Amino acid sequence: MVGYHANMWHITGPVRTRDFHTAGEPFRIVTDGVPEVAGSTVAERRVHAAESAELQAIRQFLCHEPRGHADMYGCFLVPPDDGGADLGVLFWHKDGYSTACGHGTIALGVWAVQSGLVAANPDGVTPVTIDVPSGRVVARVHSTAGTITHVVFENVESYVIERCIRLDTSRGTVSVDLSYGGAIYASVDAASVGLQVRPDDYGELIAIGREIKWALNGNPLAKHPTDDRLSGVYGTILFDDLGDTADGVHQRNVTVFADGEVDRSPCGSGTGARLAILADEGRLREGQTLTHDSIVDTRFLGRFRPGTIPGTIIPEVEGMAYATGDHSFTLDQTDPVGTGFVLR
Repeated sequence: MVGYHANMWHITGPVRTRDFHTAGEPFRIVTDGVPEVAGSTVAERRVHAAESAELQAIRQFLCHEPRGHADMYGCFLVPPDDGGADLGVLFWHKDGYSTACGHGTIALGVWAVQSGLVAANPDGVTPVTIDVPSGRVVARVHSTAGTITHVVFENVESYVIERCIRLDTSRGTVSVDLSYGGAIYASVDAASVGLQVRPDDYGELIAIGREIKWALNGNPLAKHPTDDRLSGVYGTILFDDLGDTADGVHQRNVTVFADGEVDRSPCGSGTGARLAILADEGRLREGQTLTHDSIVDTRFLGRFRPGTIPGTIIPEVEGMAYATGDHSFTLDQTDPVGTGFVLR
């Protein structure tokens, strides 16, 4: 539980989590120790969570150092919007709450099956339906002889917003594509800013990724057409084009999201945003595969089918999540660090 004492929020009981990584990106699922989040839908609960001092304290406690780090990611479990979904989720990071998270959805699919929340097909596909702030998504969990082999994340309808936006940056004028995959992403060829998607360029990738995001975040193009809660540029995807394969396209990317966080995975919702662009330019067709690698050489496979609205697609992103540990986090009431700090 969380209580108020001596002009600061104190966490007076344990907060329990089950931790995963999906293609190298952490995902911390809070299973106990969080108060109920107000709201009748997941989208409403996200707004209330951001306004709640209690929940902000817990998010910081789990995400910031010394229990987390500047690139930590996780979620609060909440009720779904209705009986058509198995669970609802609020995704969080060091700067707040996101509207979508593909790598987290993959991890939630694995967790839901392994925990018994959803009855599993031991030799087949188990759909786990999840309400997230951007809509309803599905994690299709594939198993063989009772062992999970991979998960296919089916995203919300995704689409191109604008192609070839000319933007002046500290690294010259660049061409930026904006697309939506549950959140709005800016896509930039890393070579156009003199970089490669590799650990050696990590600091410079963060800097230009942040610059591009904030330059476009308030642009009218970054306003969601029907729900302003989904407006704003969530992240910048910097990519290396590695050519075509027999089955489609091969690219490597790094997604710099929130305020300078770096996705270690190829970014699940960002892969959906990239699929929308590749489909729009005719580079990738239905049934073909985007082989999408990360800055740490992990991989997602992306495919799509047409959406219900002309010009949209339904992305399908294949990956796998692995449990890394169970935790019971506590806060010593005499600890001067309190709910933590961020040091990059």
